[in-house]
Amino acid sequence: MTEVVPWGGPRARWVLAATILGSGMAMLDGTIVNVALPRIGAELGASVTGLQWILDGYLLSLASLILIAGSLGDRYGRRRVFLFGVMWFGTASLLCGLAPNTQTLVAARVLQGVGGALLTPGSLAILQSSFVREDRARAIGAWSGLSGIAAAIGPLVGGLLVQAWSWRLAFLVNLPVAAFCVWLTRRHVPESRDLEMTGRPDVLGAVLGAVGLAGVTAALVEAPARGIGDPVVLLAGGVGLLALISFGLLQAKGADPTVPPELFANRTFVLANALTFLVYAALGGVMVLLVLQLQVSLGYAPTAAGLAGLPITIIMLLLSARSGRLAQRVGPRWQLVVGPLLIAAGMLLLRMAAPGASYLTGVLPGVLVFGLGLAAVVAPVTATVLAAAPDRHAGVASGVNNAVARTGSLLAVAILPAVAGLSGAQYKDPSVLTAGWRTALLVCAAAAAIGGLLALGVDNNTLRGEQAPEAEAAPDDRPHPGECMHCGVEGPPTHVRPAQHTQS
Repeated sequence: MTEVVPWGGPRARWVLAATILGSGMAMLDGTIVNVALPRIGAELGASVTGLQWILDGYLLSLASLILIAGSLGDRYGRRRVFLFGVMWFGTASLLCGLAPNTQTLVAARVLQGVGGALLTPGSLAILQSSFVREDRARAIGAWSGLSGIAAAIGPLVGGLLVQAWSWRLAFLVNLPVAAFCVWLTRRHVPESRDLEMTGRPDVLGAVLGAVGLAGVTAALVEAPARGIGDPVVLLAGGVGLLALISFGLLQAKGADPTVPPELFANRTFVLANALTFLVYAALGGVMVLLVLQLQVSLGYAPTAAGLAGLPITIIMLLLSARSGRLAQRVGPRWQLVVGPLLIAAGMLLLRMAAPGASYLTGVLPGVLVFGLGLAAVVAPVTATVLAAAPDRHAGVASGVNNAVARTGSLLAVAILPAVAGLSGAQYKDPSVLTAGWRTALLVCAAAAAIGGLLALGVDNNTLRGEQAPEAEAAPDDRPHPGECMHCGVEGPPTHVRPAQHTQS
C-alpha cells in the first residue's frame, strides 16, 4: 500500500523538520569547524597539514560515498539509511569532541563524513518519496532554504560556541540535535524504497572512487612537508591516480554503473559541473583562509570572524530565489558568466583584509561583491545541471553535482596552502599568513573567472519551458506545485522517478 504525507498537515511539518535537522546538521558542521581551526591548532599543536586533514578528512569521505549512499537508500529503505546516517554522525561527533590529539580528531572527522554521506542524499529522497508530486516543490524548497541557512550561519554559530567554552562544543552540539532527529524520524517519517531496483550496489565503483580521492588528496596534503619525491607521497599519488582511472573505466564499461556515461554526452551538463567544481573550489579555499586571516592577522575574536561573513547569508536569502526565476525566464547563461566574475572581483577586493584594515574598508566591500556573485550563480547552476540531464538520470545528476562541489572544496583545501606558501605552523605568523592569503585569493579568483568563461558554452534554453510530461498531460485545474526556494524555478519539481512505498 502506498503511503504519502499530505501537505499542510502536522505530519508533513514533522517530516520536514526531521529531514531539515539531519541535513542541516551535516551542512552546519561543514562550515562551523572553519572558525574553530585556530583554537584547535593552538590546543592540539596542529600544523597546517594537520588542519588540512581535519577539514579534508570530512570532505573526503563525504564526497567519496555520497553517490553510493543515495542508491543504498533506494535499495534498502530511505528512512532506514537516513536513521543510520544520523546515528553514525552523532556518534562520530562525540568522538570529535573528545579527541585528545590531531590524529584522533582526523580519524573521527573521516567517520563523521561517512555519516554525512549517508544522511544528506537520504533527506532529499525521503521528501521525494513521502509527498505527492504536486507538493514536492514546496517540500524541497523548504528543505533547501532552511538547510542552506544552517550552512550559512555555521561560522557565526561556531564562533559563539568556541568563545562560550571550547572548540569541542562545535562537535558536541550535534548530540542533542541528532537524538531529536532520530526520535522525529522514527515517529513520523514513512519508510520507502524503490521496489523495481535490481542488481547489486556498485561497491567496487564506490571503493575505487574513495581510494582514488584519498590517494590524490593524501599526496597533495603531504607533499609540501615531506617533499614531492617522498615514497609515501609517490605511493599515495600513484595508487590514487590508478584507482581514479579504474573508476572511470568501470563507469564507462560496467553493466550497471553508478554514474551513467551518457550524462556526459550533454555539453551543458559537463560545463555546468566544471563551473561548479571551479567555483566551489574557490569558495572552499577562501572561506577556510578567511576565518584564519581575520583571527590571526586582524585579531578578530571567533564570534566576530563568524559575523564578518553575515552579509553573504543575507544576500543569498534575499536574492537566490529571484536569481532562479530570472534564469528560467531569460536563460541561465549570463548569470553563470557574470556570477563567477563577481565572485572573482570580490576575492580581489578581499586582498585589502590585511593587518590594520577596518571591517568597513578592508572586509565588507569584498564580502558584498562576493555575496552578489554567489546569489547570481548558485541557484541557476544547480537548476541547469538537473535540467540538462535526462529525466531517468536526474537523481544521479544531482548526486554528481553534489559530489563535484564537495570534491572541489576538498582539493582546494589540500592544494591551496602549499600554493600560498603556508606550511608547518606558519599560519600563526600574521605577516606570513597575510602574504599567503593574498596569493591564495589571486589563485581562487582566477579559478572562479575561468568557471564563468566556461559558462559561455552553456545552452541558454536549458531552463526555459521546462515541464514534465505528467504536467503537460494534467488537467488545467491541477494545483500549481509552487517553486523551489533554493533555485527559484517554478513548475513540477522533479528530479527523481516516482518511488514505490512500503509501510513503515
